Amino acid sequence: MTKLFFDTVRLANGVEMPQLGLGVYKMTEPKQTIEAITYAIEIGYRAIDTAAIYENESETGEAIRHSGTPRENLFITSKVWNDEQGYDSTLRAFETSLRKLDLDYLDLYLTHWPITGKYEETYKAIERLYDEKLIRATGVSNHHQNHLEKILVKANIAPMVNQIELHPRLTQEPLRQFCLDNEIAVTSWSPLARGGLLTEPTLLAIGEKYHKTATQIIIRWHLQNGLIVIPKSITPSRIKENSEVGDFELSSEDMQLINALNKNERTGTNPDKF
Repeated sequence: MTKLFFDTVRLANGVEMPQLGLGVYKMTEPKQTIEAITYAIEIGYRAIDTAAIYENESETGEAIRHSGTPRENLFITSKVWNDEQGYDSTLRAFETSLRKLDLDYLDLYLTHWPITGKYEETYKAIERLYDEKLIRATGVSNHHQNHLEKILVKANIAPMVNQIELHPRLTQEPLRQFCLDNEIAVTSWSPLARGGLLTEPTLLAIGEKYHKTATQIIIRWHLQNGLIVIPKSITPSRIKENSEVGDFELSSEDMQLINALNKNERTGTNPDKF
């Protein structure tokens, strides 16, 4: 097991969140999903990121049970979907997710998107879940600075995590700085730009230098930027490849070359237009 699996980011409340995790977006075939998550945990992954809209919370829970790994050694994240946002409906959605996962608590629960007129009340419900010790950390996803500012004005507990689209084509540096200033850890979703960067000449050249794939170079870039990263794959060889990034370090020059690939290009929707 790579020592990388023991690397964590300390959240504002002191909870240690694994820096590398497995995203399970688009894992829709039950048997494959259970096998992929079970394999990931078997080789050392300790963080699994799911969501209600992924429709695989039950399979995620089954894989957790199959793994034989003690619950306290895992970090499980889920999210409330848009049509269930609002204070009371978020609490109900959380109960549903917890039941499907067959867990007593979640490590992190997020608002999936900042739905106008609802996301502030949704976050209030997440604060309540935290107060009731049903989650270990609070957070949001796809929130721009303007969304975070509205939450921070009213929150008793500031969000501890913001999960956003982030990769070398979309480095989100101003938002990352705002999160850093407010002790909000950043998780990168679509960290490989949905595969759109795997033939990028700069990354291939850097990969040759370190004897690593473009995928591994990108994941290492996320980690060295202090980001939490959750690459998704259902293929065991790729799940393993994604984790084999603890035995090298990118130079500052190579980090800058990767930073320079930024074009503010999204593969997903802009949260302001969702």
